[in-house]
Amino acid sequence: GCAIKLNRRQELVMQSAFRFSGRQQLRQIIQEELVGIQKAGTWKTERVIKTPQSSSINVAEKAHPVLNFCANNYLGLSSHAEVMEAGIEALKRRGAGLSSVRFICGTQDIHIDLEKELAKFHNRDDSILYASCFDANAGIFEVLLKEEDAIFSDELNHASIIDGIRLSKAQRHRYKHMNMEDLENQLASSSARVKMIVSDGVFSMDGDIAPLKEICDLAEQYDAVTLVDECHGTGVLGNTGRGTEEHLDIMGRIDIINNTLGKALGGAAGGYTTGPQEVVTLLRQRSRPYLFSNSVPPSVVAQAAKVVELLMSGTPLVQRLHENTQLFRSKMVKAGFQLMGSEGHPIAPILLKDAKLAAEFANEMLNEGIYVIGFSFPVVPVGLARIRVQISALHSTDDIERCVDAFTRIGKKKKVIP
Repeated sequence: GCAIKLNRRQELVMQSAFRFSGRQQLRQIIQEELVGIQKAGTWKTERVIKTPQSSSINVAEKAHPVLNFCANNYLGLSSHAEVMEAGIEALKRRGAGLSSVRFICGTQDIHIDLEKELAKFHNRDDSILYASCFDANAGIFEVLLKEEDAIFSDELNHASIIDGIRLSKAQRHRYKHMNMEDLENQLASSSARVKMIVSDGVFSMDGDIAPLKEICDLAEQYDAVTLVDECHGTGVLGNTGRGTEEHLDIMGRIDIINNTLGKALGGAAGGYTTGPQEVVTLLRQRSRPYLFSNSVPPSVVAQAAKVVELLMSGTPLVQRLHENTQLFRSKMVKAGFQLMGSEGHPIAPILLKDAKLAAEFANEMLNEGIYVIGFSFPVVPVGLARIRVQISALHSTDDIERCVDAFTRIGKKKKVIP
């Protein structure tokens, strides 16, 4: 009996040692990977903000406010008084959250109302809310497309689109960035049951606008359907902020739109899909991020509803954003900088090419009281390092001139411009 107990004890000790070594091995693997990230120069540091998101913010390492030129707060609605008040009122009346998914006991009337208003804003049949647009992209392809179907995706589509496509069993095709000839060749050679073309409306790292008219033309020619991620389009482009569709005068030609409430539309959280009734209804039945995630909090729903109301009533903020974008871009080009992206979009990357130069330039801009971020490989291709500037309707003319002046001083100092 003693021998059996001893052996059992030894067995338990050996199992414990194995578990310990397994944990240690995992930690060592992770530590080596973290060192690799640091050596590659791609380590991401989170700068701490001590104020609401706005055109002027306080950051932890600076004693004085800095001008913020790197947020997705395109319309300045993240701290808009009416938007915040709507959220506060919903918090009081509807609670902090639902503690449930939508189909159990997580649907309030305000969720349904917002979905209807979003569909009305986009002139679509219906819409469905998600916790984020990442979830909207993660939850659609697997549901709609099977093995006999095919997805044609722009090679520079957002990571959430890429991850969503990976979850689908459909055939996957990747076409060269905004290259319609390559897309057509792939569509022509496909015999798939359903062909879906997927593209960002605006590509966030370069600020370029997808050729959606040409994409829609090809979709009609080859009996394909279209899905567009409008996260950097809605509230930003078009006279009424209805996005890339309105900007390119192709309203209604996109079949499905995936979008966020976390950028121009309030900046808090949440996303949605809007499109044909059958698509939205099936997503309610089968989309896993929708079925297995808690409902969007009431305060976020109410804030988004207020933003949609402002947009549908014709807020002047959209026009102000367009004017600010034109002012910044024209002044920077006149100063001698090389700007990337589409002319009318408030994402305005300044091409510097060298990664070290981009990092140093951004740091010196912060010392001048301007908060911008430098991007380099692997976020962008080697040799295409840049500082990405994002304009807001909140920026005053003085803010923009101060930003351009800082760029000009540092640009001359570093011999980027003459």
